Amino acid sequence: MLQLSDLKRMAQEEHQETIRLRHHFHSHPELSWKEIETSRTVAEMLGDFGYENIRTGAKGTESGVAADLNVGKEGRCVALRADMDALPVQEQNDLPYRSQNDGVMHACGHDSHISMLLTAAKNLARVKDDLPGRVRIIFQPAEEYGIESGADYMTREGVLDGVDAIAGCHIWSPLETGKMAYRYGPTMASCDKWQVNIRGAGGHGAMPHLAVDPTIAASNFVSTLQTVVSREVDPLETVVVSIGSMHAGSAFNVIPEEAEIIGNYRAFDPGRRAALPNISQRILDGICAALRCEGELELTPFVSPVINEKHTTDIVRETGEAMLGAENVEETPLVMVSEDFSFYQEKIPGTFFFVGCRNPGKGTDVAHHHPRFNVDDDALPGGVALLSGFAYNYLTRGQ
Repeated sequence: MLQLSDLKRMAQEEHQETIRLRHHFHSHPELSWKEIETSRTVAEMLGDFGYENIRTGAKGTESGVAADLNVGKEGRCVALRADMDALPVQEQNDLPYRSQNDGVMHACGHDSHISMLLTAAKNLARVKDDLPGRVRIIFQPAEEYGIESGADYMTREGVLDGVDAIAGCHIWSPLETGKMAYRYGPTMASCDKWQVNIRGAGGHGAMPHLAVDPTIAASNFVSTLQTVVSREVDPLETVVVSIGSMHAGSAFNVIPEEAEIIGNYRAFDPGRRAALPNISQRILDGICAALRCEGELELTPFVSPVINEKHTTDIVRETGEAMLGAENVEETPLVMVSEDFSFYQEKIPGTFFFVGCRNPGKGTDVAHHHPRFNVDDDALPGGVALLSGFAYNYLTRGQ
């Protein structure tokens, strides 16, 4: 009878192959919605492993792969997901497997996600007769893309049809190699872009009384917006309202017609997320009325907060304790960055966890999205064991 220890052993046995895969994908990064060669490689390998119903492409592109194990078998279906896209970053690492695509780099660890899930898929296929149910493997494009998220398109196109639960993970440089971190409930923040345009009446800088200056209204809006967090949000609640860009005018002696401000909201509570644009609009309307301007706020929703469901999180925590030891399993603090894994969680129960890769001796303690980001290859077997172990535990435990 299959045991978790068998999956752990298999992950260790495949360590060198997992490293080879990561280095290959790291050397050949592809940007969001352009993961064509990556998808072809993944689909071919899944076919070799014995997966069926291999589907490629999403959003009318050739990016993205989904495949099934144990088609037609009774029982539940569990999904495992990895993202595949790289970032428009020029790599600064001097590595034998550094990026060969100029200006493109796996600076967030998605190369490790691909390789860990491929190995987990291979190991699950080897023990498929011992699995009391079905497994769907999802390789998702465009996690980094924002408004045109790969998870959004894949869910809309039916990738979760017939799936009962899902898990995903992120390699994590703030967490030591050999550790994993989980969290119940809200875990990663939502992310929404907003843009404010304030219109006045331009004029000569020497005669401001004949103009209506939008820069004064914009300055007041920026400063007053900071009171949203400090005075309208419970101090125990975590919310961020940031300004990313301000622009007005082009000459030192001209009062401009218009000022533009762009920023983002981040929140963990869906209700708070929904309220932030309304509060901002109220502040904008009041300031513009006081200063004789006109203003409008445009919201571009990106992703919801990642909210981990209890049952699946119980399973991933218990899997981590079995695979890595209880001393290497910890609860993560709230993570203010965002992840489009939330699109899956809006459809079915799911959990998202972190696999540590921090090793200062190897230089793998650099922040994500940095041009010197890299992954400790010794972290890979743990991620493989956690993914395959979660699938096995979910199918065997029952609800």
